[in-house]
Order: sequence, then structure tokens, then C-alpha cells
Amino acid sequence: MRVALYARVSTHDQQTLPLQMEGMREYASRRGWLIVREVTEVGSGAKVRPEREALMKAARRREIDAVLVWRLDRWGRSLPDLVVSLKELTELGVGFLSLNEALDLTTPTGRAMAGLLAVFAEFERDILKERVKAGIAQSRAKGKPHGRPATTRTQQQKARQLFAQGSSKSQISRELGISRSSVRALLEEPTATTVGNQS
Repeated sequence: MRVALYARVSTHDQQTLPLQMEGMREYASRRGWLIVREVTEVGSGAKVRPEREALMKAARRREIDAVLVWRLDRWGRSLPDLVVSLKELTELGVGFLSLNEALDLTTPTGRAMAGLLAVFAEFERDILKERVKAGIAQSRAKGKPHGRPATTRTQQQKARQLFAQGSSKSQISRELGISRSSVRALLEEPTATTVGNQS
């Protein structure tokens, strides 16, 4: 089996890199696997990991059969990120193994574990959504506005007032700090009170 080793360390913890690589090489050797790539990244909490993305591209091209990591937190930035990447590897038929957690997605038990991770990630997303909804409801209950400030109505009134006083659309645009097309839209739209009366 062709395996790629992936190791990541923070900028302050680079001394553990040789330990990670040595442990993974020994494990791959015991399993009789062929190491075709050794990938290392240094950085703390980076959102973009070019080396990991290059490894994923190699997996999509079926250049590797499995990815071996030292620990799960070396691979995933967060639980959702971890689950999404593991799901993609599973769908590609590329195995994933983590030494410290003894997670082996090349086995039926490991694939069941990946399914559980997906459930927990979905649970985390649902909790976050509920918290956001609760926060919005609480703000509204206290009479606090939610979302963008309602400036359109105020700008519409100012634009119409300036237009009635003889200002051109270009002058209104400069006065209000908005584009001419926005000025035109404000002047052409019915007022909020007009719309309310029609309903």
C-alpha cells in the first residue's frame, strides 16, 4: 500500500517533528507499506495549509492509498474540517490512520468511527445555529435591532428632499456618498409609507 506521511507542528514546537516522522515511518515499515510522500508543515492555526491541500490533490489523483498522521489535531483545523476531509478521503477510497488515537479508516470499525465523527460535527453545527437564533430572539425581545441598520429609508427621504430642492442625481450622489444608480433607485422606489398604505 502506498502511504503518505503528514506531520504538522506549531512554530514553537518544531522539536517534535522528528519524533512524529520517526514514529510514522516505523509504523508504516511494520505494516509493510511503501512510503511515497513525507509532508511536513510548520505553523500555528493556519487556515490555509498548502502542503495538506497538495496531499489531498494527490489523493484525488489516486497517487496514494492512505494518509498516516501522528495525531488527529495535526490533520484537522476543527471538527467540521476534520470530518469533511475524512469523508472525502473515504469516498475516494483512500485510507486514513492516526497513530495516537489508533484510528484506522481502512477497517470497518474505523469507517464506523468516521460516521460517528460526522454525527458529532452535525450536532456541533446544530448547537451553533440554535445559539445564534436564541441570541437574535433575545435581542429582538429587548427591542434591539438585528442585522444591518435601516439606513435606506433615511437616505431615500434625503435623496427625495434634495431632488425636490433642485439637486441633480450626481450632486445627491456626492452628498449622500452613494452611487448615481443607488440615487436613481431610491428616487424611483415607492416610499415605505406608500407601500404600507397600498397593503
